[in-house]
Order: sequence, then structure tokens, then C-alpha cells
Amino acid sequence: MTITERFLKYVAFDTQSDETTEVTPSTSKQMVFAQYLKTELEALGLEEISLDDNGYLFATLPANTTRNIPVIGFIAHMDTSPDMSGANVKPRIVSAYDGTDIPLCAEENIILSPRQFPELLDHKGEDLIVTDGHTLLGADDKAGIAEIISAIAYLKEHPEIEHGKIRIGFNPDEEIGLGAHKFDVEKFGCKWAYTMDGGEVGELEFENFNAAAAKVHVKGRNVHPGYAKNKMINSQLVAHEFISMLPANETPATTEGYEGFYHLIGMEGEVESSTLSYIIRDHDRQKFEARKAFMQECAAKLNEKYGNDTVCVELKDQYYNMRQQVEPLMHIIDIAFAAMQEAGVEPKVKAIRGGTDGAQLSFKGLPCPNIFAGGLNFHGRYEFVPIQSMEKAMNVIVKIAELTAKRY
Repeated sequence: MTITERFLKYVAFDTQSDETTEVTPSTSKQMVFAQYLKTELEALGLEEISLDDNGYLFATLPANTTRNIPVIGFIAHMDTSPDMSGANVKPRIVSAYDGTDIPLCAEENIILSPRQFPELLDHKGEDLIVTDGHTLLGADDKAGIAEIISAIAYLKEHPEIEHGKIRIGFNPDEEIGLGAHKFDVEKFGCKWAYTMDGGEVGELEFENFNAAAAKVHVKGRNVHPGYAKNKMINSQLVAHEFISMLPANETPATTEGYEGFYHLIGMEGEVESSTLSYIIRDHDRQKFEARKAFMQECAAKLNEKYGNDTVCVELKDQYYNMRQQVEPLMHIIDIAFAAMQEAGVEPKVKAIRGGTDGAQLSFKGLPCPNIFAGGLNFHGRYEFVPIQSMEKAMNVIVKIAELTAKRY
């Protein structure tokens, strides 16, 4: 299969993860996809293929040299975001994109337009895979899977390219922050690895947010509204007061680059009780800790005003900035940088305004920077991926394998 054929086959599998199930994989449909991929890896003649009960699929391309070359790995995740349906994806190819609006669903006036998404114009003349406007596409991260398998197939077909042992790993549940939790780093057995989970062509990332989740629980007191003076505490209004205490200019919509934020992702409640759900992000660890402390300070001020235990903030760290784990091993960034250049791709080293499995894996002892997979507008109906971007990512994987062998 070509890389395009692989990708189109993969997006036909519905693999949405679900943070509410408390099992791994969080949805059984991810295991269906994993089992399909296992059969494909077997057909390619890979070795040491394993699929465990948690949905972690590993395989090996053996070295074609007797030299002592470090074992490296390539990793991608099988799940798609819970933010939008991944069922019945209907992709189509826009050949030689001309820079105009792309109707995804003309009947419902769902348009992928460069006016809203100017990055489209960077891909004029290329072949874009888009949705029909009713689901996400799944390039995050099925493009990464297609690129890895296509690169491995290419290396098998070209034995003249010397390479060491290469491990590949496909995991569930990245989109709900659990992709690395049950990833057996010792079993994977690599010196270092790369996640193929970035966006635009050329992205090379070894910095990411420090991340935490926060639940703000607010207790109210409900009495008859006709007799409520000096008695009622409306938890919804207290919750609104808490929201107003956080800096209005420190949200996802008002920040960029290394700027951190508080992001309100959910709210529910009534007079008696309300709950706010936040995520907290910052690249700087000290600022990250300060953000968490500030939320607790806001709760303390409201408790002083309305009574003890009116507001309770529950904080849970999710992952940390991988830079401190990768920076001492900059040769793995240098190899990826050089591989991009040899593949005709301009490297763009940048910090991720998000996280990847690589961040958690780095802290588990597997240094794991992130490389572009080529997709854009992830997690929604406007997601698309240029075929040429996937091909470039595949070529970068091949070059990383080749350069690692040359340098050792």
C-alpha cells in the first residue's frame, strides 16, 4: 500500500478514547484497530510483535548490520480525540489545492476557508485529505502510524540503507493523557525514540507544557428565594466569582508561544453545588507551580468571604516539560534536525503548546522528542493533512534510521 492508502484505511476505524471508563484501552474499538495493525506488521515480516491486554502494540525491524548501533524507536497513538466524533469518517482528496474555499458539506455550508485557516495557503498545489465536515479526520495520529509503517516498509525494500534495530510502538489513550501510563519502557528496549505526533511540516519539539487538571467544587446554601436575604449562597454565582478572579488575559485565546494559561473546559451546577473543570498549562515549572498555588489562594479568599469549605480546589498533575530530560542528550535532536535537512524539510524547532506521550515517556527513562506528522486543525471538522506532508515525514523517519547508523 502507498502511504495514502494506508492512511485512508486507518481513518475508517473509529478509535475515540473516553476519559470516563477507567480501563485501558479506554474504548474497546481501539483494540480492534490494534489487532488490525498487528496483522499488517506480521504481513510485513516484522519481528518481536506483541499486543498486550492494554492495547500496546510493539514490533521490531531487525538491524541489517552487525555494527553496534543504538536501538531507536518510533511511536504514534491509535486513539482520536473525544472532542468530536471519529465514527464514519468520510475523507476525500482535494487534488492540487488552488487556494480557494473548500466546501466540506455544501448543504450545511461547512467550509474550510483560508480566511479562517490561512495555513491552507502554505499548501497550494498539494493534495489535501479533508473531512466531509461531520467528523474529525484522524490525522492525529493515524498520519503518524501510516508514516512509521510506510517508512519501515521502505527500509525493508531498500536493504542498501544500513540501519540498526528499530522498534515501533503504537499506544492507546494519548488524547486523554494516559497513553504513556502503561507503556512498558523496559520491554520497548530503546536508547531513545521519537513520537510522530506533531503538526506542520518541519516541527521538531522537545519542550512542552507542564500540565495539571483542576476541579473547583463550590458548595452553596439553598433556601426559598422569597426569604433568601442573608441566607442563600448561590454556588453558581460563587463559581462565577472564582472565574473572575483568574487573569482574563491568561487563557488559550489570549496567549501564544511560551505564555501559560488557565483554561475553563467545563462547568455545571445549580444553587446547592457547582463544579468548574480547568486545565493549567505553563512551560516554566516555577510559573506552573505558582498558577496552581494562585487557584488555591482564590479559593481561600472565597472561603474567608462565604465560610470554610465553600470552595475546594482539587489539583492533579498530568505531565511535565520534557526539556529537562532531553536537553542533556542533544545528539538525538541533532540527528532529527539533520534528517529533516537531508529530506528537504526546513526544521522548525519550537515548544509544544500542549503535550505528547513523549513527555511522559521521557520522564519514564525513554528520551522522546516529537516530530511533525503533517496534519492541521486537529480535533475538529476542519482537520486536514497534505499527502506530501505525510510523505516528507516518512522520509524523515528513513533518514533518522540512516543517520543514526552513520553516526555510530
